[in-house]
Amino acid sequence: MIKKMSQFLDMDDVLYQLERARYVLLPVSYDGTSTFVKGADKGPQAILDASDSLELYDVQYAMEACNAGIHTDHYGYDFSSPDTMVASVCRRVRHFLEQKKFPILLGGEHSVSVGAIRALSEQFENLTVLQIDAHADLRDEYHDSIYNHACVMRRAQDYARVVQVGIRNVCTEEMHNLVPENVFYAHDIYDNDLWMDKAVERLTDNVYVTFDLDGLDPSVLPATGTPLPGGLQWYPTLKFLDKVFRQRHVVGFDVVELCPQADSKVSDVLAATLVYKMINMNEKYK
Repeated sequence: MIKKMSQFLDMDDVLYQLERARYVLLPVSYDGTSTFVKGADKGPQAILDASDSLELYDVQYAMEACNAGIHTDHYGYDFSSPDTMVASVCRRVRHFLEQKKFPILLGGEHSVSVGAIRALSEQFENLTVLQIDAHADLRDEYHDSIYNHACVMRRAQDYARVVQVGIRNVCTEEMHNLVPENVFYAHDIYDNDLWMDKAVERLTDNVYVTFDLDGLDPSVLPATGTPLPGGLQWYPTLKFLDKVFRQRHVVGFDVVELCPQADSKVSDVLAATLVYKMINMNEKYK
């Protein structure tokens, strides 16, 4: 098999073609507002590179979801400001929604999600944004921008219901913007599965999944810009996502905040695996 440069997975050439692809990956290499460890702009390419190591057959779902076609888009976004970045992502996602494609964003810092959420809210009524994350990201404004990565879920609330899973870091200001029945704190869910059905019940029919990789525990994925202890583990997270894809209509998703480490590819491979696993879930239950 011959892999085209900067495409996802090592597939037959025909499976990369936009015309026949059900899925479009949009790498958004933006790291303009992050405030701790820089490097999320290198996350999308690291995910694409790491995807070379994955087998196309998913043992859990007994299928090769790549046969639906996965095209990786290469577009010149406007990164001149957080505002213009969000607007350009929104336009690009809208472009592919008009073509009936399933959009998948690869971040980049978490603020890239806002443009996708805005575009999807225009097309899908009754939308919920399911956030998997260590941080609430509900500040009204941070460092002079309402589109800072610390404000992404506050902006999402302008367009959709927000359900938050794995949260373990909240500032006082954000408490005013939390919806308690829609928040599943890490310290409440780490030792049981009882929360999963409750979280799914809080989702509306149409769901966009935004997966900040710092939602996972650093022992599982260390390469992220704002790691925090006490995060989610791999298999319980997949079990929850399976319930979401099985019981709701997922209309798109993103995987963001990978900050690749020069001396280890473990996190890159996990992020690529997560992307492909969610594609397999969507193919299984669509």
